[in-house]
Amino acid sequence: MRSFGITDKGKVRSENQDSYIIENCDKRKSVVAVICDGMGGAKAGDLASRLSSKEFVSRIFESLVTPRFFIGNQEKLLRESCADANGVVYEYSRFDANYNGMGTTLVGGIITRRKAFLVNVGDSRAYHLSKLGIEQISRDHSYVEELVNMGAITREEAANHQKKNIITRALGVDRSVECDYYECPLKSGDGILLCSDGLSNIVSDKEIHDCFLKNSSPEEVCNKLMALALERGARDNVTVVLVKI
Repeated sequence: MRSFGITDKGKVRSENQDSYIIENCDKRKSVVAVICDGMGGAKAGDLASRLSSKEFVSRIFESLVTPRFFIGNQEKLLRESCADANGVVYEYSRFDANYNGMGTTLVGGIITRRKAFLVNVGDSRAYHLSKLGIEQISRDHSYVEELVNMGAITREEAANHQKKNIITRALGVDRSVECDYYECPLKSGDGILLCSDGLSNIVSDKEIHDCFLKNSSPEEVCNKLMALALERGARDNVTVVLVKI
């Protein structure tokens, strides 16, 4: 498996509140990856995303390398790791008044050659890429997604809705948070792409898939997608991670 990640503050924001981590776990022949998109002011958002991404990955990695870890416990591990990440941010915000209310999205998990095990909170996304197409694995926890599910607006209307950046779940805001869990079968040549909404709000699913098909390495794909987002003004921080099987 090959992997690559890139992040940029974009063309408008003065700070980058996104963070990402990619770690190879040779013992389990897997990749642990995560993206977090912070909120709550420049310093608070940056801290929330860095704290949660580090806690999430370290908790997973620590469990994966222990002899007592059993295949089949991925969901339990990912949910517990997400809860631990939430707890770290929440307790830190209570400790220092300057960071009250800070939070972050999170999308990530464990990718093997045969399957991806993923969780998400917020509107950072996970996609499955193959020769046949692109599929959004994760479900946005956002105001407009709720409107779409209720039938109040169409998917096309959601893309340009004035409240599309309002999220309904975030890590670290409350003592506990519910994450959604997903499993995605994989085969040779497939990819798992994680991104913050700085990419998905400005680059279409079709453009992501076209870029995946036209470029062979994860580094090329991520760099081309970043360049496209920056060309279009990138009003938000942009982060992209690709793991290719």
